[in-house]
Amino acid sequence: MAINYNGDICVVLDFQHRTPGNLRAFVQATLRSIRTGKSSDIRLSSTERIEPVPMITKKMEFSYKDGQDFVFTDPETYETVNVTPELVGDAKNFLVENGLVTMVFVEDKAVSVEIPPSVILTVSDAPEGIRGDSANNMQKPITLETGITIQAPLFIKTGEKIKVDTRTAKYMERA
Repeated sequence: MAINYNGDICVVLDFQHRTPGNLRAFVQATLRSIRTGKSSDIRLSSTERIEPVPMITKKMEFSYKDGQDFVFTDPETYETVNVTPELVGDAKNFLVENGLVTMVFVEDKAVSVEIPPSVILTVSDAPEGIRGDSANNMQKPITLETGITIQAPLFIKTGEKIKVDTRTAKYMERA
């Protein structure tokens, strides 16, 4: 959700409604300013009015990396949007060319990038597994095409495509 707070458009990152025993209820919220990009914790009373700002959600494709920025393209209109690495965050470990993401815009400015819960990536480096005790679920470190290193079973080889959980950065299955 985005709100107009003190004349600035802010995205609500987190909020919690609190009701202490002998005090009035209030809402503790973490806001990120769209203009400055800084986060702040605020306290709103339960009677305070806030003005919501409309948010637009679009499916975008990751095109390429331009210096530090990430460039996304709208598949319908072919308009491009440059996004800073801070806004992309840990999603950069799972972005592949033409990979779909969901972007949230407030007043034509990108405010968040959401990746799917799982992606299919190619293994770029997988050392040979050490043979031995196979009674346990043996794992080895492998490097994926995006540069991230995760743990995977011994049978995974270089060049294979695997499905990775983007929330936990863990191997799921072969693709």
